[in-house]
Amino acid sequence: MSPLDVVDKTTASNPSFVPPLQRTAGQPPPIAAHGGLSYMAFERNGDAGTAVALKDARAELLSGAEQRLIEQIETSPPGPIETEWGLGFRSYDECLAHIRANNIEAPAGGVALPLRYTVLERSTYSVVSSHAIWRDPAQVDLAELLRNSGELAQRRPELYFPQVLRDARRIGEYYPGLSPETPESMDKLGVSLAHLESKCANFYDSAEVERVFYPEIEKLLLEFFPGATDALVYNHDVFDKDYTGDRTEDQNAKNPGVNAQYANIVHNDLNDNSGRVRCRELLTRNLRNFGRAQHYTGAEADAKMSRRFMSINLAKPMETVEQFPFVLCAWPSFADQPYITNYRIYDDRVGETTRFTHRPDHEWYWLPQQKSNEVSMLKCYDSITDGSVSRWSFHSACIDPIAPADARCRKNVVVRSFVFF
Repeated sequence: MSPLDVVDKTTASNPSFVPPLQRTAGQPPPIAAHGGLSYMAFERNGDAGTAVALKDARAELLSGAEQRLIEQIETSPPGPIETEWGLGFRSYDECLAHIRANNIEAPAGGVALPLRYTVLERSTYSVVSSHAIWRDPAQVDLAELLRNSGELAQRRPELYFPQVLRDARRIGEYYPGLSPETPESMDKLGVSLAHLESKCANFYDSAEVERVFYPEIEKLLLEFFPGATDALVYNHDVFDKDYTGDRTEDQNAKNPGVNAQYANIVHNDLNDNSGRVRCRELLTRNLRNFGRAQHYTGAEADAKMSRRFMSINLAKPMETVEQFPFVLCAWPSFADQPYITNYRIYDDRVGETTRFTHRPDHEWYWLPQQKSNEVSMLKCYDSITDGSVSRWSFHSACIDPIAPADARCRKNVVVRSFVFF
């Protein structure tokens, strides 16, 4: 029985929204729990399947697979590690030295540098810090096991691999006639660029960001995508490693806080399941929606989602980016590659993000010295599955090896949105 058969049978007996696993034409099955079936299929008493997800997280931790791979990496002889995906390196500096020693070159405007990929081809789990399990005396043993896994997460089964990055502003040189500032670029590559002169004066003020910046981005999206009928910005993150003020996150006040860390693992924020689940829980429940309140019934949401919709992340710097720029990977170079699901367990939902193993021919782009009016756009999900358009991009952050030692770290705001047609 296939995962699709399971979904069909489960949906009939479960009133909760259980999305079908809508793989892209030609894409292999994901590396995921339950054959890729959404945890919504296991919902009991409105828990969105979180109880089953916690049980699976415990079983995965007790299997010791991740720990064994970490120990294998740590006990390997010094130097590069031979993997099925090529030579991997434990440290950034070691990989960079390999790139330089082997004269790995990049085209004009590009750069060759290390990017960090997972080497664990198993689904993984993390429990968010706000979860009730951390304060539940009845689950102290599981909390301790999870806490130890959090400490283990400081030693991840990940390696650096040499990668060539092209300049995103020069996409037209690689795809003649294709401008990065067009929806055609998003359809083909999952990556595009836009310009915005924002009137938001203080991106550290979450209320001002919601009041001023969210509508600006929604307007930009509606103008950028012909045929779009609605755009919803539903949350944002602020990144600033050097920020000295209060970084505290407060979801109830719609305040994401200020991130000190730049994600440097190759990943995507959504997948086949979570693209649909996240959209529907926003439309019908306003679940963790920082933006405009939505008031759709289940039937109305289903009708809206029966047409094409996309999830787009947009990143705008507060000042010219000198260090830790975003890097984005183009869809055609991994369209036939299985993604690896990472489950994020909340009290009321199970999020699904994805990771990917390395390929030397992954088509990466960066935007060096990104200006404050330059907006980089990446697709996290597209409901079209016939292979005619990109389904998503994946992304990371990098260290700019040609930036001066005193270069300022990236200060930017990232918004997440859905666009409907």
